[in-house]
Amino acid sequence: MVAGMLAGAVATAVLAAGGGVGGGAAGEGAPFYEMKVGGRFAPPAASMYVWAVTYDTKLVPAGSQIEIEQSGRPNDMSVTLRVKGMQPGHAYGAHVHQKPCGVDPEAAGGHYQHRKDPVQPSEDPAYVNAENEVWLDFTSGTDGSGTATARHDWEFRPGEARSVVLHRERGGAGERVACFTVPFLPTH
Repeated sequence: MVAGMLAGAVATAVLAAGGGVGGGAAGEGAPFYEMKVGGRFAPPAASMYVWAVTYDTKLVPAGSQIEIEQSGRPNDMSVTLRVKGMQPGHAYGAHVHQKPCGVDPEAAGGHYQHRKDPVQPSEDPAYVNAENEVWLDFTSGTDGSGTATARHDWEFRPGEARSVVLHRERGGAGERVACFTVPFLPTH
């Protein structure tokens, strides 16, 4: 299923269920979903598609790892990023993007926005912010690992969130240093 779809990535767990899976009084009867996928970064190759692409092997070395987890229920979604093998002590920006990764760092398109900016590319702070987008900025530890979680009271629209891009610096934008294609789940 998902594992076959993610050549070059490893699907570590996928669950999509309804009827209160995950339980709890607040969530009884509400659909619950969870997805976790991981991969190892490799330089882009024009002849072979790589799901986890590094464009800067100093900041994101070949063989470094990424894992993305998405979970939630209607009007309550969280996305968690975990990385290993990054440049120690570096502050990275990380955001969910609209399209899959490619050989060209710009292939992933712009940031996914809950409320779409009518002017593209989007630069308006009313749209480019951590409440309207999924920001997963992190600083890697001395061992090169890092983690970040974003939680929102909305979910992705079907097919409009397709990757996580790592940027050279924290904040709304910056040079793209790596990209990971992710099969994000919509709930509707």
